[in-house]
Amino acid sequence: MEYIRISSIEDPLFRSLHQLMTEVFPPEEVLEFSLWKEPLEDPGIRVFVAVHEGEVVGTTEYRYYPDWNVAMTDFTIIGREGLGIGRFLATSRLKDLQALAAAEGQELLGMFAEIYDPYRVEDFAFGGVKPMDPFVRREVLSHLGYQRLDFPYVHPSWLGDGEAVTGLDLCFMPGDEERTSLSAGLVADFLTRYYSVLDSKPQSWHAMVEQLRSADKVELRPL
Repeated sequence: MEYIRISSIEDPLFRSLHQLMTEVFPPEEVLEFSLWKEPLEDPGIRVFVAVHEGEVVGTTEYRYYPDWNVAMTDFTIIGREGLGIGRFLATSRLKDLQALAAAEGQELLGMFAEIYDPYRVEDFAFGGVKPMDPFVRREVLSHLGYQRLDFPYVHPSWLGDGEAVTGLDLCFMPGDEERTSLSAGLVADFLTRYYSVLDSKPQSWHAMVEQLRSADKVELRPL
């Protein structure tokens, strides 16, 4: 299996990647095809596909923030079962991020990720691919070391319509397993920069960020 970076919407592999996203994720979670041009050309956004026998069978997007020494996993998609795609993507991504942190003379502080909570909302549909089942995905993140940041989380819809998307948790996988909390200011700064690409955000999102800025730290809880 090959781990290949995508940096242009003209790359034939990107069309397969985008089709995989539309098959797996709900519409409000998928950026329209043409709007990917700038993100893919951004050197700070890393989009990779897992290619098996010439076919895109999985993908992951993530980014590294050297000033905070943290990363964010935007998404991970497993398109077929029985190939070890999840493990392949996770280990390849971590190696890449560790190399990026090492180039900055640091050891990676940790990585953010959003995850659906199917125990609160039960009608998520993920294209019928069993490894993408929200219960499975949540347990996989727990096995990888992710923990839930303990605050009510909401994020702006990627449709750009200013609607709030709920039913998710913001999680963090600390590099130090003994870490029990994260600076609330870091979380607020991260979310502000991460969602700066969306001009329209719901009031509930702004209120959430302000509440974080008034706090000292956010506890890490088990998934």
